[in-house]
Amino acid sequence: MFWRCIGDVMDLKLGDRLVMKKKHPCGADTFLLTRIGMDIKMKCEGCGRELMLPRSKVETAVKRVIHDIKENNNV
Repeated sequence: MFWRCIGDVMDLKLGDRLVMKKKHPCGADTFLLTRIGMDIKMKCEGCGRELMLPRSKVETAVKRVIHDIKENNNV
């Protein structure tokens, strides 16, 4: 069984958009992050449905992370 190191965690922030490997049943493949912790809550940008998944499942299902430009300019 594969165990992850503590330093092997994705850098996710509120407001980031995730492009997933598989599409949602509505046809959209982008989700907006609304909560981050051990579980990640995200909102489908196609239909608005909210999903809550364990961080480990989200990290394996993500194809690309689109960081929020407004938040990065303030830092």
